[in-house]
Amino acid sequence: MKRLLSTTLAVAVLSTAVLAAGSWFSTAFALGLDPAFPGPYVGPGHAKGVVVWSHGRSINAEDYKSPTPIYLEALRRDGWDVMRFDRLARGDTLEDSTNRLADYAAALKRQGYKQVILAGQSFGGFLALMAADASADVDAVVATAPAAYGNFDDFYDSWRLNATKLYPLLEHIKRARIMVFYFHDDDFDPGGRGERSREILAKRGLGYAVVDQPAYFTTHWAASSGLFLRRFGGCISRFADDAALSGEFDCAPRWGTMPSAELKLPPELTDPPREPVAAAAPTGAIGSGGAPGGGTAPHGVRDVWYGFYPNGREVLLGIEAVQGDKLTAVYAIGPSVDNKHPSSWSRRTGRIVDDSFVFKQKGKSTLRFEPKQDGGLGASWTSADGETAMEAHLKPIDPSALSSAPSSAPSSAPSSAPATAASSARAERSTVKASAPISAAAANGHGDEPED
Repeated sequence: MKRLLSTTLAVAVLSTAVLAAGSWFSTAFALGLDPAFPGPYVGPGHAKGVVVWSHGRSINAEDYKSPTPIYLEALRRDGWDVMRFDRLARGDTLEDSTNRLADYAAALKRQGYKQVILAGQSFGGFLALMAADASADVDAVVATAPAAYGNFDDFYDSWRLNATKLYPLLEHIKRARIMVFYFHDDDFDPGGRGERSREILAKRGLGYAVVDQPAYFTTHWAASSGLFLRRFGGCISRFADDAALSGEFDCAPRWGTMPSAELKLPPELTDPPREPVAAAAPTGAIGSGGAPGGGTAPHGVRDVWYGFYPNGREVLLGIEAVQGDKLTAVYAIGPSVDNKHPSSWSRRTGRIVDDSFVFKQKGKSTLRFEPKQDGGLGASWTSADGETAMEAHLKPIDPSALSSAPSSAPSSAPSSAPATAASSARAERSTVKASAPISAAAANGHGDEPED
């Protein structure tokens, strides 16, 4: 339970807090440190360290009520204690909240934590960087979309300060390793911050990582998605673990570059036939094409596309047959990031409608796949009740790769001739280089599993 204490007692409470009780408390103008997730802490003696995440600040809402970003689960699973610096909007200024956060960092070090990492979103990202300027007790910072001076639409006069006030912070970091994320189409970002941040941090000789406008992530809140956990959770954990880091840290996510072993598929997609079986001559469709280099596509499967939804679930579409405007396909979806929804696959029947693949069956989600110029598909998913929808981009992959031995690196070679659903219904297959294959461990499950 949160208890409100006077400002004069705040630091004393931290220095004498019983960590195992699960919550630390602070001043009357803010809620203080609280658990980021349910369950007990590991404690200073056994945890790798502690991560304190700071939320943003809104004008008309109390951001302490916002959920903890799910990417921090990766750090908790990796052996870190994870806390939140919760603050009421009243009294939540850069100066006051920075001072309190720096005091918390010092108190956590006195409690025996080997490392103190400050993470933050938006306003909280600025707080984390400012506390690292103020205190040598901060070992690392993970700041996502740092901003403290408003967005383009509502605070045009001060909006550029999100850049000009940021750079001096990076120039005066005492000793902390710095990881910052900047996202495309962020209305709080004046632009150009990635290159300038990298230039400043490289001169400082600190350990750093600048992830600037990564693919598939847009808007100010991109770090709150399940996809962010999938793509960057492991990278953030490695950065946190590297206490001796000096210079630039390479954060190139591998998840999503190829189907993972978690993605369940029917055996005919993953188990090659005993005797080579040439792919059937196309009756019409479609775009990923036959196996390049003389490979053989899985029997019964002609074209395959792969991608992921914004919630971090993988998705794969494999076309099995096309007759006129009718088609059958394997639709597979990976597990949810919280593992509450398992990986599953099903066979779907659909039609080619206005050059798109449409799968609409009673009691099932509606799927629509629209061809793109790069040979991929724009995917849209709508729940069976029509209440929820998601979109994704799927890339074509080599069907034969699904039954091959796993490779350590995906191919980056482009399709030799992008195809569309409209043209492929009248043309030969195009040839593409595939992403690396999945392992045979993915060949589990059956078509009767519930579909999300």
